Amino acid sequence: MEHAEFNTGLLKFLNASPTPWHAVATMKSQLDAAGFEELDEKDDWSVDRNRSYYVIRNGSSIVAFRTGARDASASGIRMVGAHTDSPCLKVKPNPELRRKGFFQLGVEVYGGVLMNPWFDRDLSLAGRVTFLDGHNKVSDTLVDFRKPVAFIPSLAIHLDREANSSRTVNPQTDLPPVLMQVPEDDATSFNELLAQQIARESGAKVHKILGYELSFYDAQEAAVVGLRDNFIASARLDNLLSCYIGLQALLNTSGDEAALLVCNDHEEVGSMSSEGAQGPFLTAVLDRWCGAGKARTIARSMMISADNAHGVHPNYMDKHDENHGPILNKGPVIKVNHNQRYATNSRSAAVYRHISDELGLPHQTFVVRSDMGCGSTIGPVTAANLGVTTLDIGVPQFGMHSIRELIGTEDGFTMFRVLAEFMQREQVL
Repeated sequence: MEHAEFNTGLLKFLNASPTPWHAVATMKSQLDAAGFEELDEKDDWSVDRNRSYYVIRNGSSIVAFRTGARDASASGIRMVGAHTDSPCLKVKPNPELRRKGFFQLGVEVYGGVLMNPWFDRDLSLAGRVTFLDGHNKVSDTLVDFRKPVAFIPSLAIHLDREANSSRTVNPQTDLPPVLMQVPEDDATSFNELLAQQIARESGAKVHKILGYELSFYDAQEAAVVGLRDNFIASARLDNLLSCYIGLQALLNTSGDEAALLVCNDHEEVGSMSSEGAQGPFLTAVLDRWCGAGKARTIARSMMISADNAHGVHPNYMDKHDENHGPILNKGPVIKVNHNQRYATNSRSAAVYRHISDELGLPHQTFVVRSDMGCGSTIGPVTAANLGVTTLDIGVPQFGMHSIRELIGTEDGFTMFRVLAEFMQREQVL
């Protein structure tokens, strides 16, 4: 895969994946096209050598793997992990608000949203809906309104003279988006609007809406930006970028060695769910694949937890340790925290550095300032659950947890090249 092809595919992937369910559906389509076989957790499995499989849980988490030519207990598994969710605004169960003829929806803040950038953006709506169909059967479907359907207008500075110095955001009262104007006697429900959208998208007959998990998202598509095209701007770069990198690495390996990609939902809210990294999903898949040899397999395996890193912002350079400030387009960032907010150790870092150096590719290191708190990833959780040697790494970015984020055009492709080599190495530890 060439650099331009990689970035073109990234933009398409980001635009097609406004929610975790859409991201998994997009990955599924690429895996199907590459000849991977879907496994259902409800069925008996027959996992053979030199085969490729994937498993989906809840529609929002996925594990894809190549079994390789050798017994995994003798060769280990080269694992890459990422997460499918991003901070956003989710629609509440009873969301309708009618004020002065404006139809709005109440929203719940999901994850550590940087709230101010959500104002004055063209917003669309997507997610999963569960409904009773025309045959009285409970069904799930994905919806994506695609066009801008909502807006959260700022309060004019004339009505808040302190807006540029002391304005704060109340998520309960300030964030409900405006969708339309309606007559005072209008009784249109949000569920009716959803049923109409489902009919438009799939033609399915909706007898009753039973539930949904829907998120607003920035309707502006991902784009290459900058006077010299140095950057990619998009929503959900944290962490769909890593999902895309891991997927392309898995698809572009030789398949001779056992390799696995796991993309979990719910990282942004702590990973504690059946399909999150603190849940049993990955362990269950490995149990059924490796059987009695699982412990020996894990001892020979390594996990690379891929999640974006904080690049040095030129307007806020004092927010970084002076010797550990990652620069966009200067290579992926090995993330170190000796208090175990990241799972990197000297051995796992050395594996990545060695492969990267062999390929002649750049890499950087990040350590948070000693007087600041440190975020975390699925790395420590996965390492603790499996007992697997783990590295935390990520592409440097600006605007993490904003509605629109920024990365360099070089770093994703650089990390893809290293991970593709990692996934087909005969020995990693």
